This record gives sequence, structure tokens and C-alpha cells, in this order.
Amino acid sequence: MVSQHRYKVSAVIPVSEERSAGPGNSAGNKFWTDFRQEFRLIAMNSRTDNPHINSPFLYLGDDDVNGAAAYLAGLMTHFGLDYEHRPSDTVLEDGILKRDWSVLVISDYPAENISAELMRALTGKVAGGMGLLMIGGWESYQGQGGGYHGTALGEILPVIISAEDDRLNSSGPCLVASVRGSHPIVEGLPFESDAPGVGGFNRFEASDPAEVVLESRRYRAVSDRTPGTVQGTARSLPAGHHLELLSDPEPLLVCGAYGKGRTCAWASDVAPHWVGGLVDWGPERVEARGKNHAGDIEVGNLYAEFFSRMLRWTAGLI
Repeated sequence: MVSQHRYKVSAVIPVSEERSAGPGNSAGNKFWTDFRQEFRLIAMNSRTDNPHINSPFLYLGDDDVNGAAAYLAGLMTHFGLDYEHRPSDTVLEDGILKRDWSVLVISDYPAENISAELMRALTGKVAGGMGLLMIGGWESYQGQGGGYHGTALGEILPVIISAEDDRLNSSGPCLVASVRGSHPIVEGLPFESDAPGVGGFNRFEASDPAEVVLESRRYRAVSDRTPGTVQGTARSLPAGHHLELLSDPEPLLVCGAYGKGRTCAWASDVAPHWVGGLVDWGPERVEARGKNHAGDIEVGNLYAEFFSRMLRWTAGLI
């Protein structure tokens, strides 16, 4: 179970005409808006038992910030989350242990780039309150080059990582379905009425007592045909398609905890190609760019909100 924190805030608020909120009182409305914002900051910063809470994110993988890493880097910058990035082809240095990190984010970053000793030390940091998030890809989980099965970090994720290649590419519709709509990462997002799709994911099982929040629905699109003629030649004309379920649902988003730290496993990617149509999810567009001359991105607003919540939840900010 993830620990819950309750805060009691007392305030003495003078009652005056200027501070009486009402439809026609802009001064009063501003007062209550400012009060709510300050209360939110008090609640967020009251996690004094966790030194990691206001620290930067350590983001490992997805090539460099002019490639696939531009997506997550852009989102973190857009939502005001500070981070440091290490490309997929760099070996993680022991010096990172000298700092506190809000969350360790691993996305397409081979396990061989982290020494066994450093992995054990990072596991200790998660137990002490640092979050751990793994995002899917060919070099995540076991994958083609991930290799996290049986490693110290792999063992504390809220999933069971296969010893074999766990990649699944989906050429047909693979929809993201909500299992627990009240979870803070997905609450209010329209997975039921406007389910997005992904192009692939790493297959894993949820560990006990982790919580499955989202799962896959893989389909095959089958054409409906009606008889017809074209220039006197009989043939079948497509009239539409229907979907046939290909397999049982599989977990896509699993949340858990290890010691004081939150753990989160997202099976698909944050960047093309596996992210599929999810990258454009939402009626509005979000343009963003990460720091240090990162590449520009343009994505759907619901995609941006979904991944920002995933990051913030793992950090303990929501």
C-alpha cells in the first residue's frame, strides 16, 4: 500500500467586504484563488519525511534529447518538472548517488549500463523515498536489449519481467482501457469514451500486491463485404469493418511501492513508434521543448496530461 498523508491547515480569515467572494466581487474571488494555490503548495511541500520530493528527475534513455527523448524532456519542461538526462549509450556514473532524485525514469536504457553495485544502491534510494518509473521499449524490461529480468531494479518494479524477449508489436488496433478509473493518474481522462491506441508494448505480469490501472485490448479488424459488380464483373465490395478480440487483456500500467518509494511500470512507449495514436490523444495541441537545445514536440493535450500525471504520481506530488 502507498502511504497516505493527511494535513490539517488552520487559517484565521478576517471577514470583510473586500474578501467576500461573489460573482460580482473580483477582489474576493482573487483572494480565494490565491488561498487555494497557497494551500496546495503547503500540502505538496509538507512531505518533510521524504528528502526526494522536491528533487529533480533522473531520466535515463530514449537516445538523446534531439531524438526520442525530446518527447519526455519536452513534457517535463512544459509542466515545470526539473530533470537531468543521460542518453541510452552512456554508462551511468556512481556520482549520481551523491544527489537526491525525485524519480528515476528508465526508458529504453539497457540494464548493462548500470553496474550491479549501483543498481543495489539505487534500490536503497527507492526504499528511502525516490520513485521508480520504467517506460516500455525495445531496451526496457527484458526487450531485445533491456535485460532487466533478475536485476535489483527489475525486482522492485510492480511487475514480473519475463526472462525472454517480451516485445509485442501490434499491427491492428490495440486500445488502452481503464481498469481503475479512480486512480490519480487516469481519473477524469476519457479512456472509456475515447480510448487511445498504442502500436506495441512489453508483456509482463502484475506482481502482488501491485495495482493494474490500465490494460490492453488487442483487436483484428475484419472487413464486412457485400456482393457487387464493377463493369459487369462480379466481386465483393467492402462495406465496412468489425473488430474481433485477439487475446485476453494484458496489463499496460501497473502501480505499486517499494519501501517509502512509489513504483510505476508503463508497458508501451512515450515516443514513436510504439506510442502509436496515443501521442495525438486529445482535441488540443501542446507544443513543448526540453532544455539544453532539445528538439521540439507537438502532441495531444490528453497525452501530455497522462504522462505528466504518471511522472507526478511516481514522485508523490499527486
